[in-house]
Order: sequence, then C-alpha cells, then structure tokens
Amino acid sequence: MFTTLISAAELQQLGNNVVVLDCRFRLNDADYGRAAYDAGHITGAHYLHLDYHLSGTKNGNNGRHPLPEGQRLAVNLGSLGIAPDTQVVAYDDAGGMYAARAWWLLRWLGHESVAVLDGGVQAWQQAGGVLDQSDPERNATRFSMAPARESVVTLDDISANLCTPQFLLVDARAPDRFAGENETMDPVGGHIPGAKNRFFMLNLNEDGLFKSAQQLREEWLALLDGQPLDEVVLSCGSGVTACHNKLALEHAGLHGARLYAGSWSEWCSDSSRPVATGA
Repeated sequence: MFTTLISAAELQQLGNNVVVLDCRFRLNDADYGRAAYDAGHITGAHYLHLDYHLSGTKNGNNGRHPLPEGQRLAVNLGSLGIAPDTQVVAYDDAGGMYAARAWWLLRWLGHESVAVLDGGVQAWQQAGGVLDQSDPERNATRFSMAPARESVVTLDDISANLCTPQFLLVDARAPDRFAGENETMDPVGGHIPGAKNRFFMLNLNEDGLFKSAQQLREEWLALLDGQPLDEVVLSCGSGVTACHNKLALEHAGLHGARLYAGSWSEWCSDSSRPVATGA
C-alpha cells in the first residue's frame, strides 16, 4: 500500500487493483489539463479537473478553490471504481502541485491507499512508460467514506488565532506573493499576520522529484522550531499547494498538520481583515 509517494517504476509493477487519476491543470488556462489528457495520458487514467471535480462552488467569499461537498466527491470517486481496498495514484506535470490536492481529498474522505506519482508524467515517460489516448474503463462501485485522515480549520479559527495564538500558520505560496509583491491571482497582496512562509517547490529537488524523507524532516523541523505538528496549520492561495506541503510532511513522517482550505483567497475577500506584508 502506497500512502504518500510512488515512483514510476513502482507504478509500473502494480497489479490491476489500481485507479490512476490525471490531475493536470494550469491556473492561467483552465482548459489545459483536459487538452493534455486527450493528447496522451497514462493508460487507464481518469481525468479530474481542479475547478470541476476537486473544488466546490464559489460564492465570492469562500476562496478560489473551496472544498467540494464530500458526498458529491464520493459519488464521483465511486464512479471511477475506487473501492476501500483500491490503490489510487494521482499525477500531474507540475511537481505534484495539483495531484497533492486529489491525494488530500481522498484522505479527507478516509481513503488511505492513495499516493502521488513522484515526478509526475515526466518521470513516467523517463521510466519508459507510454501515454495513450484511449478512454479508460469505468468499473463503478460505491465509494465508502470512512473517518477522515485529514482535518481542516475554518475562517473563524484563523481569526481567533490572531487574538489567542493556538497554532502556527505556514503559507505555501512563493516568497514574493507571501510578501505582497507581484500578486496576480488575488485582489490583495500579502499574508495572514503571524504566518511563516514555506514555498511548496522547496519540497522538490532540481530533478522535480521530492527530496528524501530525511531531508524534508530536517528542513521542516528547522522551520517549525519546536512547534508541535498538531499545532500547525497549512495554507496557500486557495488550498491547493498547501496540500503539497502536507504531502511533504507525511512523507517525512511528520503527522498532524491541518489545512486551512479557504487560504489567502478567502481571507482577503473581506477588506476588514488584517493583512501583513514583507518576509
């Protein structure tokens, strides 16, 4: 059972009881992922769109990628043949940026056997894996929701934490956006006061693969500086790349961090909320 990362070679060795999810996407081109999937995907993979499948309905105040309704997501996953004992593998072409969201969501619904393909479609091809354009078979089943393996904090929790600190907020955005510079995704630049910055791309080596568990553990423990993991909350722009940081923590054996799904895009939707800038 793979629960964090899986290599291309390991995926090639898996048997039939596996469902592969193609999560390719670009924030500046919502049609990119589907087009890339149609041009060629790992055999048998199903496509999941960040906006339509891995997010819920936006209302202008709940961020750019609010969590989907759990029961609806469970029905969608069941239609792809994901049963309790199914190994799920999610991949993209962006270092796991979007695949980690699918990984987190399945864990949120209680599914343990889910992993991200380390290095994505690029690693798959480098390992001799082929891409095809065939439609995958759908062996629909009932997705059984189980006790969640992931938990979230709410906007109210974040607000209360400003007055009475109970946890450390770690923001996964690039340092310039965290500092309030070069903001292109949201109407306001900056970050939630008190947050620390850990750019999600720091979880990867130059080859696009995740750093070793030991290296990630050392880096994260240095950042957290003694903060207990159950007092760590992960955020980003819209609750997507924060999942990448969660994946890195789990890979490093550091368990317990929670997600602020609304993240910066929810926080900054109300101009009365405080904003911090700078590193």
